[in-house]
Amino acid sequence: MILIVDDKPENIFAIRSILSQHNFPSDTALSGEEALKKVLKNSYALIILDVQMPGMDGFEVAETISGYSKSKDIPIIFLSAVNTDKKYIAKGYSSGGIDYISKPIDPDIFLLKVKTFYTLYEQKRQLNEMQASLLAEIEFRKKAQDEVNDLALEFKSILESIPQIAFTTKADGHIEYNNSRWFEYSTSEIEFPVAHPDDADIKNALQQTIKRGQPLEMEVRIKKLADEDYRYHLLKVLPVKENGEIVKWVGTFTDIEDQKQAIKKKDEFISIASHELKTPLTSIKGYIQLLQHLLDGNENAARQYIDRTLIQVEKLNILIADLLDISKIESGKLKYNMKNFDLEGMLGNAVEIIQQTYPDYTIEREGGAARQVYGDEIRLEQVIINFLSNAVKYSPDARKVTVLVTEQGGETKVSVKDSGIGISKKDQQHIFNKFYRAEKSEHHIQGLGIGLYICAEILRRHNFGFGVESEPGKGSEFYFTMPTGNSAR
Repeated sequence: MILIVDDKPENIFAIRSILSQHNFPSDTALSGEEALKKVLKNSYALIILDVQMPGMDGFEVAETISGYSKSKDIPIIFLSAVNTDKKYIAKGYSSGGIDYISKPIDPDIFLLKVKTFYTLYEQKRQLNEMQASLLAEIEFRKKAQDEVNDLALEFKSILESIPQIAFTTKADGHIEYNNSRWFEYSTSEIEFPVAHPDDADIKNALQQTIKRGQPLEMEVRIKKLADEDYRYHLLKVLPVKENGEIVKWVGTFTDIEDQKQAIKKKDEFISIASHELKTPLTSIKGYIQLLQHLLDGNENAARQYIDRTLIQVEKLNILIADLLDISKIESGKLKYNMKNFDLEGMLGNAVEIIQQTYPDYTIEREGGAARQVYGDEIRLEQVIINFLSNAVKYSPDARKVTVLVTEQGGETKVSVKDSGIGISKKDQQHIFNKFYRAEKSEHHIQGLGIGLYICAEILRRHNFGFGVESEPGKGSEFYFTMPTGNSAR
């Protein structure tokens, strides 16, 4: 907007008419005092100021305006019909004006000057706004950078304080930071600690992780530079993302040697304890069986107690066998004798064993199984016996268990079905986990929670599918599946 200052309304009207014809917005003031009040309240791109005015003349108004920080950069054009002498023109420039026009004005020249000064002012204003915006952006970025630096310093302080070896890499896997513990295991800040010759190469494992874009977790043996012995460490590497893109990786090596040794000692204890228990148990079982043969037919009560004792001994024998198996599984020493065997014969043996152990239950067979299967017959029989034992155990009020063999979609499915208490959806998700037992407060059923875990490990070793279908109060069906066409080799 352009401010026109003149004490004569007819002069203001004439100038305003010229400006409006060329779409220049304008405002007016009839005195210097009024002009100063408007300058304080509004923003103007140009001031056209008459020199000869009662009260404050144009020069005084211009000097006052130039003293205001808000308006000191507004261009001023002086208009005068009387003071055309050079000294007045010079005074106009010294008062803060940028041009001095004598009346009567030439409209074309006047408009040309107005356009020029108006444009220059707008350009200067825009430049000032850009400068202010840039300064604000610089200040914002400086503040943001300071915050990032503070966070980075805090992050590094955290990595220095933890007991693990810690490091970060760029998105491509090149190491960019290590904490001080790193140098206890590596001589270079860009080279990983050397892994045990029998373990996976750390750098290659990380590169594979970067290709997949997934976190890495692996056990690896490394050693301090000053030591001879390797110790197990758990290596974890996690991605750091910004706007959905991985920008770096953060990793730690955690010493787990003590935990590994504790697990090893536990497994050794289980193995030794199981063997120590099994030796006298075998003798007890043999003596009771011998005593059973020596009894006369009239001593039915004694024979009944002996039979019950044998059942309990067999239960203890199964528990010990499970402890031995789980120890062998965790140490990788559970052996398998893989060969072709008759599925029907294996199922018949398992059913007979459970039928003798639980004579009050009816074990039925459904579906044919006259075919050869490739696998460890003893271990798969162990799976069926475990499924059958659980079916009996968790069916206290239902005395019927069914063994089914069905073929569908190129697979053979072997399952054990009961009508017992069933398993909730929550428990079904964990039922094959080690030491997990379904929560049944109304049924107090003994067990270590390792039988199904052992079954799962045996079936995984055979590459067989397995699972459970169950509904609380309506029984359960445990099963495993194998390819129909590829099971015999």
